[in-house]
Amino acid sequence: MKDPRNAHQTADLRVGLVGFGLAGSVFHAPLIAAAEGLVLDTVVTSDPERQAQARAEYGDALRVVDSPEELYDAGLDLVVIASPNKTHVPIATDALKAGLPVVVDKPLAGTAAEARGLAALAQERGLLLSVFQNRRWDNDFLTLRRLLADGELGEVQRFESRFERWRPQPKGGWRESGDPAEIGGLLYDLGSHVVDQALVLFGPALRVYAEADVRRPGAQADDDTFIAITHASGVRSHLYVSATTAQLGPRFRVLGSAAGYVKYGLDPQEAALREGKRPSNGEPWGVEPESMWGRVGCGESPLTGGGRPLETVPGDYPAYYAAIAKALREGGEPPVTAHEAAAALDVLEAARRSAREGVTVELSL
Repeated sequence: MKDPRNAHQTADLRVGLVGFGLAGSVFHAPLIAAAEGLVLDTVVTSDPERQAQARAEYGDALRVVDSPEELYDAGLDLVVIASPNKTHVPIATDALKAGLPVVVDKPLAGTAAEARGLAALAQERGLLLSVFQNRRWDNDFLTLRRLLADGELGEVQRFESRFERWRPQPKGGWRESGDPAEIGGLLYDLGSHVVDQALVLFGPALRVYAEADVRRPGAQADDDTFIAITHASGVRSHLYVSATTAQLGPRFRVLGSAAGYVKYGLDPQEAALREGKRPSNGEPWGVEPESMWGRVGCGESPLTGGGRPLETVPGDYPAYYAAIAKALREGGEPPVTAHEAAAALDVLEAARRSAREGVTVELSL
């Protein structure tokens, strides 16, 4: 692990991280610390337990402060925002106005208009603004992109993507709050991932239909949601996000004119990070056993032996911050742009309206 005290000697870019809850402690901090050319310099959290946790994992040289305002005159090279969703826009705005490049955890904002406002501010100031859409580096997504590039499925007709869990008891907290100001619920949480992946794979959305339900007793925000996208390319995406799924479906089911691809199970990187494993320890990262590989074929279910197993490309979350470091040093587009995030938010806003009003929403390209 790199020592923040050596940052100037090694010319590492110094990073301030806002938030040390799930997103900050499990995803951002370990990946920043593992990235060549970046050093985790400062963590913002006012929670004493999280302050102690940060120091225990990243050493006494790590600076821990109570508020984002303490970052803006600290000579940092990047601010990463992993605080609750409702804080993303105001903190990102302040950081950009202070002249600092910014990475924001998804969703970038509550509305596409706010996202485009941040993009305009970053462009005006000549600063990097990127969104942490780590699921673009999931093993199954990387495998599917390679499979599509090879043309083995023929013309894709339907893309089914499921991010399902079995959590019959709500955990509470802002993520499950019914207050619209919190930007909680699965539509904006897991929906941000599956919509982003669909747009990356199959292009802009023309039409959106959605169903959103609050299933669990005591729950306030949507916990069982379906989104259907008609893409300009002609592909139809059927996306499911749920906390109430007693039997999990395939993560991906992609149907083409020549063959289909079915993949079960989640990418192993999140579980590894939660267990304290790190991508910088020299061991294989993002690799899953052969028993979890998806299958490619036609005419029969993969569960009854149909198709052939397809080796899964290793997942690569570290690639995101490697690309951020490169963009900061060399210029050019970051790995995920604010305008891409805004396009996904167009779909999420349309889905929210569709579910509320029972209508199909047309989007303009």
